[in-house]
Amino acid sequence: MFNVKTYKSRRDKLKKSLKKGLALFPGNEECPMNYPANTYHFRQDSNFLYYFGLDEPSLMALIDIENDREMIFGNDVTMEDIIWMGPQPSLRDKAGQVGINDVRPGSQLIEMVSSAVKQGRKAHILPPYRGRQSLILSSLLVCPPELVKSFISEDFIKAVIAQRSIKTKEEIEQIEEAHKITAVMQITAMKKAAAGMIEADLAGELEGIALKGSAGVSFPIILSVHGEILHNHSHDNIMKNGDLLVLDCGAESRLHYAADITRTFPVSGKFSAKQKTIYNIVLNAQLAAINAMKPGVNYKDIHLLAAKEITEGLKVAGLLKGNTDDIVNNGTHALFFPHGLGHMMGLDVHDMEGLGEDYIGYNDKVKRSDQFGLAYLRMGKALAPGMVITVEPGIYFIPALIHKWRTENRFMDFINYDKLEDYMDFGGIRIEDDVLVTESGHRVIGGKIPKTIAEVEKTCQEK
Repeated sequence: MFNVKTYKSRRDKLKKSLKKGLALFPGNEECPMNYPANTYHFRQDSNFLYYFGLDEPSLMALIDIENDREMIFGNDVTMEDIIWMGPQPSLRDKAGQVGINDVRPGSQLIEMVSSAVKQGRKAHILPPYRGRQSLILSSLLVCPPELVKSFISEDFIKAVIAQRSIKTKEEIEQIEEAHKITAVMQITAMKKAAAGMIEADLAGELEGIALKGSAGVSFPIILSVHGEILHNHSHDNIMKNGDLLVLDCGAESRLHYAADITRTFPVSGKFSAKQKTIYNIVLNAQLAAINAMKPGVNYKDIHLLAAKEITEGLKVAGLLKGNTDDIVNNGTHALFFPHGLGHMMGLDVHDMEGLGEDYIGYNDKVKRSDQFGLAYLRMGKALAPGMVITVEPGIYFIPALIHKWRTENRFMDFINYDKLEDYMDFGGIRIEDDVLVTESGHRVIGGKIPKTIAEVEKTCQEK
């Protein structure tokens, strides 16, 4: 938990932004896996954590802006709870640690909110992302669950995004802590991956590292020799020499700040000549993108810069042909690079995505494209000091997509489909780092994780 001043300052800033009304924060509940008493590992709502800091289930909070009141609602543990979980501090004591003195039983919140709504006061809520949240809000707002969305407040969304987008020094320290563990995960994988190993054996060991050193993984581990599947969570394949292994993983700090790093490396410990060519194209694109990051630059433009670097490299490799600007402008490159360059990161690995990507990554000046590939760019607007952004270009050879485009005679003047036949079993390559935008430029977060071909091969051979 941060210092009490941190949480008070965050709430004060929010009140100044919203000016009036009630801001509601339903914390998360325990979520059953297969029967009520057997629950998934609890993860608190990130907005509740940001403003109230208490990392436990069945709490709700309210900020009454006009009356300058901040309240937490919940119940103290019963003797039955103590039998199963041991003695717990009182809710009042825990609330005091984040600067809240007004603590009330959960049952009082419904009467308070419903009364305010009947009086015509504005109730601000954020988009719920769990069914249980919608039901709780339905009770509070005295409306059917399907009408809860009518209370979603754009002012609330924009105020939260404005605050959470800019990371403070203490938040960066938490992200750095998550990166220390993530670096161990990546380097361990490079050293231990071997022909004959089942992906699940390695994925399980890496998750164990995250659990040992942090709050666990910030998202389910992506580890696969079929890296052409962008979010491949299957770990059933047996590694073999000649395979490239894509590992996209991240730990979550004790205060739930995320890391998100991707490396691609050869199971055998040595890249083939063809793999080296494609790998260096991705690496050059990533380095060019990182180098271009500074305040005021639209991230959409950096994405397009990376796309042009990839296009130039694939032209040299004989897979693309023609004018680079034409190839990128018409989206031909997206056959190989079909996703966005990156996204914000913080308390959520895709930071604040539950509030709506267009609010987070776009604004009146920068609109989301509807072009294939570019449409998946989660972050397009201008960079500002304090933002943490992932930079993760990739090249993928997706047989089904290649076949579809060739059958449709798409971009025949730009794509060398005949040569692509030699790459149908290649897989994919992605390289990702997390970058802090500074006052004068940028800084790559975390310790050095092998990234050049020489560094990766050296580490892989340290069995």
